[in-house]
Amino acid sequence: MMIEVLKSKLHCVTVTEANLNYMGSITIDEALMEAAGLVPGEKVQVVDNNNGERFETYVIVGERNSGCICLNGAAARKVLVGDTVIIIAYALMDYEEAKTFRPRVVFPQNNRLTD
Repeated sequence: MMIEVLKSKLHCVTVTEANLNYMGSITIDEALMEAAGLVPGEKVQVVDNNNGERFETYVIVGERNSGCICLNGAAARKVLVGDTVIIIAYALMDYEEAKTFRPRVVFPQNNRLTD
């Protein structure tokens, strides 16, 4: 049996831009993507702590160490710049593998990695 489990999460990052006139997706700082194990094109769920919105989109690479969290296209209507969001990726895996799998959860400070 395959089940869907948390693969990675960027916890409480701040939206830096909302670009309605873009073809869709979420642009994420490349350093944050790497820390969370996210890859370009990966499906993610975005949860807005300020307004309760929950939606899915896909990841595109933002400038490394820029702190960029930009919602593009229609998703830009679901957030405001300054909102706190959680970005979540899930993975399908075998039930037995899931019991020992450890997700990558990142807690950036001001959208930057800390030591």
